[in-house]
Amino acid sequence: MSSEGTIVGDRYRLDQPIGRGRSGIVWLAFDTRLFRTVAMKRMYLPVGLPPERAEQARAMAMEEGKAAARIEHPCAITVYDVLPDGADVWLVMEYIPSRGMSVFLSEYGTLTPEQAAALGILLGDAMATIHAAGIVHRTLEPGTVLLADDGGVKLTDIGITGGGPHAAYRAPEVTRGGPPSPPADVFSLGATLYTAVEGVPPFGEDGTSPERPPQQAGVLAGALSKMLRSDPTIRPTMADTVRALKAITVGREQTAFVPPTAPAMPTMPVSWPGRSPQAGPTQQIPPSVPTPQALAPQQPAQPQQIGQTQQIARAQQSGPLMQLPVQQVPQAPAPPQPMQVPRQPTARYVPSAAQQAAAAQAVREKAAARRRMILTVAAILCAVLIGIGVSELLFV
Repeated sequence: MSSEGTIVGDRYRLDQPIGRGRSGIVWLAFDTRLFRTVAMKRMYLPVGLPPERAEQARAMAMEEGKAAARIEHPCAITVYDVLPDGADVWLVMEYIPSRGMSVFLSEYGTLTPEQAAALGILLGDAMATIHAAGIVHRTLEPGTVLLADDGGVKLTDIGITGGGPHAAYRAPEVTRGGPPSPPADVFSLGATLYTAVEGVPPFGEDGTSPERPPQQAGVLAGALSKMLRSDPTIRPTMADTVRALKAITVGREQTAFVPPTAPAMPTMPVSWPGRSPQAGPTQQIPPSVPTPQALAPQQPAQPQQIGQTQQIARAQQSGPLMQLPVQQVPQAPAPPQPMQVPRQPTARYVPSAAQQAAAAQAVREKAAARRRMILTVAAILCAVLIGIGVSELLFV
């Protein structure tokens, strides 16, 4: 069993667990050769296999890791290395401060249709690049989507078999024993986006229940129904899916996906007509007037606040909250100017008479030493010249 401080491959030091996927624990590690922080995961290998089968499983894991390292896309996790260590195979990846999409949904609730569509564009574009490289993702689901702290999106476990896909996001033909394929990835993306807006998978946690009609998908419902078709031959391609999702988000850029750790808007004191501005931020704000915080993305609210926000959004049929008239927002009072304090003059350092005398004596000694050196060099040169002249006279 791996533990903190373990050195893998004589190079990578495991520092602490930072997550757990279907194929095992993800570790925060340190590359002692290149001096950088990385993320490492021990790839899933079946236990109890005969030696020949175990060696084949390790070879297949190595090939899957090498294939994932070929993918270069802003929304695909970068694989640095894949290396064997004893009976294990480790995957070395870039470290992205983030949280899994499944964790985010359980903590902050569902996304709006426009947010889910914007997320689907990023994931679909990465998946199209993966398919163009001849690779099938196999395990696309909320657990393999990372929502980065800086607002980015990263897709992990690209082409990694691992412990197998979650049943709720597995295409029907794969469940029946068919091989993974690009149309199967389209189905998995549709089930993932369905879960993002509805909060539950479309066919239940086991993937075999009757399809649940979408209730909150809104403009996204049509695209989801095409992606979730049971017949893979009539599903749209990943490129067609991206184009459809882009058509949904046209003119709705302000409602794009909000990162899970977006900074909250600062609290500002509000002054209302007929009230003293000294009341400060503890004043009660009338519920009929939107606050500045309601007009911009902020820190995700609690689940009950999310429910209220969704009700307000559904009531605003004319547009999102970002389009409310600006004149309805009261102006905040100007902050008081800080008191200007006159600067005191900086005291100058004045050496004492003894220090001045010592410094002058040192200068005189250095000058005398330079003079002695010059006189010595001049005397040597004169002696050399006299010697040369005497030698010429003697030889003449």
